[in-house]
Amino acid sequence: MASGIGVFVSERVAAAIVNDHEIAGAVHTFPPDHMEPDVLLGMPAEVLVGAIIDLVRPLAGTQPPEFIGVAFPGIVRNGTIEDSPNLAQLKGQPMQALLEAALRHFHISAPVSIFNDADVVAAGLAARRGQLDRLIRVWTLGNGIGYGRYPSLEGVWEGGHMVVSLDPKEQYCGCGGRGHLEGIMGNRAMRLRFMDLEPDEVFEQASKGEQRCVDFVKQWHRALAAATATSIHMDGPGKFFITGLNAGFLNVSLVAEYLHEMVKLSPLQGYSLEVVSGGEEIALIGAAVNASQARSRNA
Repeated sequence: MASGIGVFVSERVAAAIVNDHEIAGAVHTFPPDHMEPDVLLGMPAEVLVGAIIDLVRPLAGTQPPEFIGVAFPGIVRNGTIEDSPNLAQLKGQPMQALLEAALRHFHISAPVSIFNDADVVAAGLAARRGQLDRLIRVWTLGNGIGYGRYPSLEGVWEGGHMVVSLDPKEQYCGCGGRGHLEGIMGNRAMRLRFMDLEPDEVFEQASKGEQRCVDFVKQWHRALAAATATSIHMDGPGKFFITGLNAGFLNVSLVAEYLHEMVKLSPLQGYSLEVVSGGEEIALIGAAVNASQARSRNA
């Protein structure tokens, strides 16, 4: 892979040079540390574009990039963020065009490609494991629930909003939809459900036998199994990685037990689950990998 720049927008903005599926040099961030939580929430799109450009400019001066990949949460298609519950101010913004125009002002002509944040995590995991020839899917468990796929396909792929419950009371998802996976597993949703407990306290109380928490932890795992089973039935078997802030809560054996109840067709039995560490570096590599492949397709 040629040299490019990966950018990852989540709780903060991170950017780095990526050479041959590895980070080259330091990762630059805005804000520079995690002392300003939720700083991106409500930040106007043009201000966020400026923050991204401020990180990319010095990297481009060090080594002119051949491509730039930028990942955002939400539905990302044709260079536009069609919707983003986690960064609602970006809804409808043509971020690819905005970024390319801003970069041209500083004589940086590398093509920009934008992607869903979970998709680049899947691409980064595939690259780091030397598995760019395989189907890889990833669940990212945090404030929201992301579903990433490598290789990426045209489509919406908002797997965190799969319907996994028909209970009309399940209305905790940030998008307002009922019965969604994120409305059960997401941090925000868990805080709304348990007004008196933080997510880690819910799992701690479950381990001590508190019945309300025990029942929810089973529901939490069954919800992920249901969404995974849906993906298997629609896209076939294969490897599923689980990563993110709350991946440590996961009991893989319990999810596998529930999956066994849900997936019975013999051609679909070849699936597996693995909890892995992800983080910004994996996402930055994945953003660059996807941008490199997009550049090759468009050449």
